[in-house]
This record gives sequence, structure tokens and C-alpha cells, in this order.
Amino acid sequence: MKVRASQMNNDQLSNLEQQVVALAGVAQAARLVDQVSKTGSYPIEFLEPSIHSLFIFELDSASDLYNGVAGVKLGLHNLSNLLADKNAKENQDLVRYMFSLLYLERKFASDSEMMSIVRARLEHTGFRAEHFSDSVRELCHGISGIYQDTLSHLRFRIRVTGSAQLLQDSGNADVIRAVLLAGIRAAFLWRQLGGRRWSLLLRRKKLLTTAQNLSRGLGVV
Repeated sequence: MKVRASQMNNDQLSNLEQQVVALAGVAQAARLVDQVSKTGSYPIEFLEPSIHSLFIFELDSASDLYNGVAGVKLGLHNLSNLLADKNAKENQDLVRYMFSLLYLERKFASDSEMMSIVRARLEHTGFRAEHFSDSVRELCHGISGIYQDTLSHLRFRIRVTGSAQLLQDSGNADVIRAVLLAGIRAAFLWRQLGGRRWSLLLRRKKLLTTAQNLSRGLGVV
């Protein structure tokens, strides 16, 4: 789908729009985790931008993390639904995953040594991906190992629910861990841009309107 340049030009994104893009990255990760854990499937067009966001270390705009706002379209759609009605039954797991990711990011960010290890290993994995053309599943396997060796050792751990059979599949587990790390990356950017958990309540209407406007610009209603 072609995106209107006037709508998605990085230079035209306000700080609030950038915050929403980053928060949509968290929502996209949450939805992907939920989908993989319950169905064993995922939309590759959104999994790939989320995974590749882990290898973007320098950026001028939040949309750079996903190679454009279109890369986080699924997240914008789900974020809009969540902000419109967070108590809806279909949003319960999404809300839990999102707040768990935001909380875990704070714990992760307080451990500078762990952050350095994760970045170094991601840089190594990114180098391999760039030069050896690893598939997204292979990337997820490598990232899953990084997650297991680092964030899995924090006291707070995200509880993933779904089909026991699907969760026991090593390939699905790799994708879930990789996507969780992508969600942490998005949460880190959201906080860097001034995002705070209290704003989800006090600025809900502004966030909802912004997410809906960005979604409409991508053809998502």
C-alpha cells in the first residue's frame, strides 16, 4: 500500500505523533505475542519491521524505527482500539502485555550492564543478518537467545498465555521472545520521547485522536 508522503514525512511528525508511533510499536509487539501464542501464526509484514527495529540504534524520528509509519500499522490499529475501550474483553491480554512491557523496560533500563550486553549482541546479530541474509525466523532464534540470557533473569517476567502446545514449540517461543524484546525497544523510545504511563490515562483522548489520524493516513479505519 502506498503511503501519502505528506502524511508520513518524518519531519512533519510532531512529538506527540512520534510518541504514538513508539507506543504503537509496543502495541504491535503485544498483539504479535498474543497472536503467536494463541494461533501459532503472525502477519509477516508487521513481524519483520518489529524485529528489524532492534537493529536501529540511531534515528531522527520514531518512524525510522520501522522504516516508516506503515511498518507499525498493526500497532496503530490495536492502540486505537485499546484507547477507545481498554475494558473490552478482546483487549484484556493486549493491555496486560503492553503494561508488562512498559514495566519491564524500566527494570531493564536501570541495568546499564545488561543494556550494554544486549546492544553488543544485537549489533553482532545485525551484522550477520546484513551480510548473510538471515531469514526473520533465524533472526528470531538469535534474538531469543539474547532475551533468555539477559531479560529472562530479571525478577519481573512477562507471563505469556495461550495454547500450551503452541507455546512449547521452539520456533513459536523464539518469535515470542524476539517480539518481546522489540516491544521493550519501542517502550524505551516512547519513554525517551517523553512518554509516561500516567499519560495513558490523562492524555488518552489526545493519544487516541493522534493514533486514529495516523491510522487513517495508512488506510486503517
